Amino acid sequence: MSESLQVSRRDFLKLSATGFAVGSMMAVMDVRPAQARARSLKIAGAKEVPSVCPYCAVGCGTLISVRDGQVINIEGNPDSPINRGTLCPKGAASFQLAVNPNRMTKTLYRRPGGTEWEELELERAMDMVAERVKATRDATWVETVAIKNADGTETQKRVNHSLAIFSLGGATMDNEWNYVQLKLMRGLGLPAIENQARI
Repeated sequence: MSESLQVSRRDFLKLSATGFAVGSMMAVMDVRPAQARARSLKIAGAKEVPSVCPYCAVGCGTLISVRDGQVINIEGNPDSPINRGTLCPKGAASFQLAVNPNRMTKTLYRRPGGTEWEELELERAMDMVAERVKATRDATWVETVAIKNADGTETQKRVNHSLAIFSLGGATMDNEWNYVQLKLMRGLGLPAIENQARI
């Protein structure tokens, strides 16, 4: 080992103790007042609303700055125990999700065989989805299936299901919404239920 890289045991302990002391002081210091002051200076006159990033199931806390009813900034919430003020690249770009001239704000529908989109009222679109789910479920409903026993006889087993509809939950769904969706899908008799949540 070269002379410049050699550290005595005493020097190593001094450096370690100094690093530990600095780290301990940083851990016990409350920097939130300074962060709040910096935020108030950065976006003057804006109201900060705590929210959750919609991009994945982690649920990072965000602060949405609103002025005159308009979103003007979205950033990580330093008070969130999940992300402590940091956001991934998708979360950091969530402002573009909320404030974007290309964002769809109306329900559009294209009829079978049609070439043009037409606007629909949201209530009408929801009714159309419900009507199609009910029609598909009614047309494919199975109450019982035949099961062959070990002795060669058949018995009917009650299944009460429809295999024609599949439910895929999104990665941004929280536990409460997942519970409600699961109850709805099970109530409809759908065994094919999946979720793309990553945690």
